[in-house]
Amino acid sequence: MTPYSRLSLWHETADDDWSPRPPLPGDREVDVAVVGAGFTGLWSAYYLLRADPTLRVALVESEVAGFGASGRNGGWCSALFPTGESKLAKASSPDAARRMRLAMQATVDEVGQVAADEGVDAHFRKGGTIVAARTPAQLRRAAEEVDAARQRGLGPDDLGLLSAEEATARLGATGVLGATYTPHCARLHPARLVRGLARAVEARGGTIWEQTRAVEIAAGSVRTDRGVVRAAHVLRATEGYTARLAGLRRAVAPVYSLMLATEPLPASFWESAGLARGETFSDHRHLIIYGQRTVDDRIAFGGRGAPYHFGSSIEASYDGDAGVHAALWSTLLELFPALAAHRVTHRWGGALGIARDWMASVGHDPGTGLGWAGGYVGDGVGTSNLAGRTLADLVLGRDTDLVTLPWVGHVSRRWEPEPLRWLGINAGLRATTVADSEERLTGRPARTGKLLELLTGGH
Repeated sequence: MTPYSRLSLWHETADDDWSPRPPLPGDREVDVAVVGAGFTGLWSAYYLLRADPTLRVALVESEVAGFGASGRNGGWCSALFPTGESKLAKASSPDAARRMRLAMQATVDEVGQVAADEGVDAHFRKGGTIVAARTPAQLRRAAEEVDAARQRGLGPDDLGLLSAEEATARLGATGVLGATYTPHCARLHPARLVRGLARAVEARGGTIWEQTRAVEIAAGSVRTDRGVVRAAHVLRATEGYTARLAGLRRAVAPVYSLMLATEPLPASFWESAGLARGETFSDHRHLIIYGQRTVDDRIAFGGRGAPYHFGSSIEASYDGDAGVHAALWSTLLELFPALAAHRVTHRWGGALGIARDWMASVGHDPGTGLGWAGGYVGDGVGTSNLAGRTLADLVLGRDTDLVTLPWVGHVSRRWEPEPLRWLGINAGLRATTVADSEERLTGRPARTGKLLELLTGGH
């Protein structure tokens, strides 16, 4: 087992020794039991305890708080929701979709405010996101995205279309023809945030039992390898690791996203590369990529492309894939050729969770006391905060605006049994690379776009 401090750049630079907390010391009874001490579980516990300090809230975590995606992601605290607003409007209503967007936008500021209030130095900086268009097909998609936003009532202050000159001034990548820009994103250090949040939960009276693996969740109890925790409310916050729980192998598919980080880069590089305002960055290709300029002037960069593993299996060996990491480095060199003179110092990866309809959800059954949140498709840094606030309101029976948002109570259908699940997910990953190659060759939108919509539920 890799030492926790060596799992990623973020783990190594979290200013934390990652010593595990004590495990569950046998059977216990609490008011609220939370399974998973990542962002979703910790935010849920935090807001419950902030609302009612008398609650006995405990979390069980198979490794240590922040071990999984919460400590390994790209550090984007964004207003992105995995289901597009137009699709969400069709499934609910235009007003409900609008309220969801506004709630996500407010969440970015909420995360920054809590970090400040709790004294967590998470390197939070709200610099927005610039998404470059580097082919004619990408530029067309960028313009269509902005046009669709205008039709929904969003102005340039929410999403703007930048010219090539304007875009290059902010992101000095090669071949930039234009870009979209939204201010609704903050760059942060995810491991610093998740570890600080764990300490904040404990300071408010919560208990975190680490090195305690949940095996099965049921109404009123969590069965673990260290004993049983009984509680009136049991909240599942396991995201990409959900498949490890009894009866939930087909609930959420674990798909891997990989990252790398450069050594700290000199001022001469950043004079042309930009990102001076703390922007996160991507481009309009189909295969998702994402990056940020860190506080110590590295580029932390990641993307999809790693295969889904048969049977929703999750193994430490999947955190690295030489071929995918090589492709990420090649992509980063294509964006910034000057990086060829610099080293990659860190390579890592981890599992994220995808629901069958690509719809994140949060819910709580007052009859059984069972609650859940997840399916963030990699957009969980911000979404998990909204989930935690919503779960707290649901558990406490509060009638708030949050509990009426359209993702509350949504139940996604299960993924197909194997081998269909393996074939379908990997076909979708392959289709994204084919679509990008086709667009580079033809300069036109890829014909495989319709296939992508079928495989992702129109995401």
